[in-house]
Formats: sequence, C-alpha cells, structure tokens
Amino acid sequence: MKTFKLNLLVIAILCNVSFCSFAQKQPPTAKRPNIIIIVSDDHAYQAISAYGSKLMQTPNIDRIAKEGVRFNKAYVTNSICGPSRAVILTGKYSHKNGFKDNESSVFNGDQDSFIKQLQSGGYQTAWIGKWHLESKPQGFNFWQILPEQGQYYNPDFNMMDGTKRRVNGYVSNVIEDVTEQWLDKRDVSKPFCLVIGHKATHRVWLPDTADLGSYDKVNFPLPANFYDTFKGREAAKIQDMSIEKTMTMGYDLKMFGSDGAEAADGNFKRMDATQKAAIDAYYKPIQNDLNAQKLTGKALTEWKFQRYMRDYLSTAKSLDRNIGRTLDYLEKNKLKDNTIVIYLSDQGFYLGEHGWFDKRWIYEESFRTPMVMRYPGVVKPGSISENFVMNLDIAPTVLDIAKINIPRDIQGESMLPALKDRTRRRKVLYYHYYENGEHSVSPHFGIRTERYKLIRFYKRVNGWELYDLKSDPHEIQNKYGAKGFEKITANLKKQLNTQIAKYEDLDAKETLKKQ
Repeated sequence: MKTFKLNLLVIAILCNVSFCSFAQKQPPTAKRPNIIIIVSDDHAYQAISAYGSKLMQTPNIDRIAKEGVRFNKAYVTNSICGPSRAVILTGKYSHKNGFKDNESSVFNGDQDSFIKQLQSGGYQTAWIGKWHLESKPQGFNFWQILPEQGQYYNPDFNMMDGTKRRVNGYVSNVIEDVTEQWLDKRDVSKPFCLVIGHKATHRVWLPDTADLGSYDKVNFPLPANFYDTFKGREAAKIQDMSIEKTMTMGYDLKMFGSDGAEAADGNFKRMDATQKAAIDAYYKPIQNDLNAQKLTGKALTEWKFQRYMRDYLSTAKSLDRNIGRTLDYLEKNKLKDNTIVIYLSDQGFYLGEHGWFDKRWIYEESFRTPMVMRYPGVVKPGSISENFVMNLDIAPTVLDIAKINIPRDIQGESMLPALKDRTRRRKVLYYHYYENGEHSVSPHFGIRTERYKLIRFYKRVNGWELYDLKSDPHEIQNKYGAKGFEKITANLKKQLNTQIAKYEDLDAKETLKKQ
C-alpha cells in the first residue's frame, strides 16, 4: 500500500513538473497587445500636418500622433524602398541582412525576423500590400503582396498559393479591403501582428479618381533652395533627380501629348472604362491648357513643380483616408485599447527642396522619416519624442512589447525605455547608401549627431562633406576642409569609425582605408 501511494506521489510530481515546463514554453497570449505596422512608400514628413505641414491636412495620421507619440527625430539606415523594409523586418543594417539596393538584392527569407519571433511566440502574423523584397515572405500566417512596385489601378497581387490575382479598384482602397477581410477571419484567440504595406506615395503619383484636383486651387511656394547651384557639393551636382531635367511630362505628369502615347503607358492600359474616363476628364484639359501656354525655361520647371505637388498630395490624401479606415475598424471592433499602431514611411522624400524629387541621400529630407505610434495605456496621448530613433528600432521595440526576448544579433534598440522615462538615448545616427545606378546618386555613408553631419562619398564621387545643422539646417554650405572646423572634423571622424566598428560595416571600413 505504501509503495502504491509513493508511486502515485511520484507520478503527481512528474506530471506537475511536466506541466510547469510546458507552461513556461508557452508565452502568455491573452493580454499581449495586437500590433499593426503601417508602412507607406516615399511619404515625406513635410506633407504631414502632425509635423506642422501647411501643404495639406492628414487627419488620420495626426490621429495616431494625438493619441500617442510623434517622433520628431526618426531616421532610416538606407534611404531606399526595399532595403528599408529589410531593415524593418530584421532590425539589422543592410550589410547584415544582405539587401543593400533595389538593383541586385534579393531578400534571404531564411534569416530571422521579428515576424518569425512573434509567430513562434504565439502571434498570428500577416503582411498585406507592398513587399518589394523580391522573395517569398516567410514567417507569416497570411500574406497577399504586390509584385515589385505594384500598380495604382486594378493592382495584381501575388497570392500564397502561387497564383497572381488582379483586383479591380484603387490600390490604397484595395489594400485596406484585404486588410479588413483578413482581420474579420483571423483567429481571435491569438494576438496578431499585421504589416500593411501601402504603395502610395511612390512615383508616379497617380491619385484615386475621388481625389483628382484636390489641390488645384493651391499655388505651392517654391522651396527657398529650389534653384540650388550645389556649390561645394560634387555628388549633388551630378545627380539625375531634378524636377527640371529628370521629371518626365508623360510618365510622371500624365502630359503624354497624344492618345497613343497615353494608351501605351502601363498605368493607363490596366484601367477600366470608368476609371479611364475620369482620368481623361481631369488630365486632358490640363494638357490643352499647357499646350496653349507654350511654356519654356523656369516657367515650365515651375509648372512641373506645381503639377508634381498636386498629384503627390492627392495621392497622399487616399493614403491618409485608408489609414483612417484601419483606425475606425479597430474602434468598431473593440480592438483599439489593446492594439498598438505604428505608422512610418520607408524613408523621407523631396518635395522640391534643392529642386529635387526622390530620396536616397543622407541629407535631411531623405534621411528623416515620419514615425508616429499609438500605445494605449503606456504612451501618454500627445507625447513628443526628441530622441533619435530609426527604422532599425521597429523590430526590437515590437519584440519588447510582445515580451519576447530580443535576439542578440539585432542591431536596433527598443524605443520603449526612452518613451517611459524620456531618457535621451542614442546620440549618433549611422547611415549607408549603396546603390550606384538610378538617379546617379553616389554611394555614401556617414553620421549625424545633434548638431553635425559628416558624409563620405565613394565610387561615383570620392570626397567628404560636413554640415553644421544648427547654422545650416538645409545643408547648403559644405564645411569640410574649412578653417576652424579641424577639431570638429577630427572628432566626427572618430565617431564615424566608432559607429562603423559597432555595426561591423566592413564595406565602409575598407573604403576609409583607401582614402
């Protein structure tokens, strides 16, 4: 009898140990928050009213900022579409995750990502919309992605079963439709992490028919440096991204000059009759007026700027509206209080500053990106963060929120500690841009401190630039080699070398050896 009781006790103890071990392996899911990350494409902080923009109102992005935090000093590690997404996913710089440029890189989906960590930790995961990483998504319970850059009208989607599906409608609306369909069907017993990848506001800035002409009565002021001569800045002199010379009348501004040229354009070919009629009804009178004016020189350049701004901001309007739809869905379905929402662009963008459009540079308009976050119960509504943060920090922040251990090889830093105690953390930002093709932007790397920026250009242009951002916030006066900046330059070079060593950027290290 004693032996029997002893055996029962042993069995009970073993069962209890087994149960405890099992319980420890299973992360608590009931109270962990849902996470939605909205990533737009080429959306400039200068076009967001939460950042003080007077160009347009963005009430829904502003909503996130008012109910959470606006990061005033958010930056990217590499200002270009695909590499930025790879950094967001992995929390690692381009030289570590392997996706350095849009020309030759393919994302290695076998590597770790915050999504894989969340999925193994009990989260339901999804990516909907623009992916732009040239490989099949991994770590997602669901995905439906645009091939390559995607299309504004009647976009195609790559589906999980290997097929391609065309969906009628405007891309921002369609992405939100698919998002809500997935949210309706998700497993409600699990927390979720959803990434919504919007195509807007990427070139060619083709607005939804509902937004055509939204800003036609606005005469946008030329940026003060619109006619920049690039004195002392060799890399800027040889770029090919100017509104004057690079922006095309047909592809970019929809001024094709003939019905045949318009019909041959891929963006117009895919439109249905109703969409095409609305587009033609808007753009053809503008074409006729342009023909009558016979503009040349600066008058034509400034006309192009106005058209660019009107199309760009009208495209941004649909982006903001659909972000509002996401927020409304959360409220309607009682998910708001337990769902974190992060909005950011994949990088900044030029809206005529220096006479440019596009991105790529370590200069502020390109390097800096909008980022706002709503975290109910943790982040005080209306907060403003002046800490340096990067897209590199999204992965560790999300894992921190989900109470999942942050892998040691992640190079970003969780933003939560600084949000909770407002302690100033990162003091130096490190950047490296690799692509050496489109728009003739020379590869470069460098650092930004609170006051200064040091840049090393290589390959296309070999040289250095240094800016005092306090006295020269628009980066017009290159002070590298200038009298009185010797000690500042030496100190910045030490900091640059420290960052290169910290992030193990062997390419940059090798470049500096050759100087």
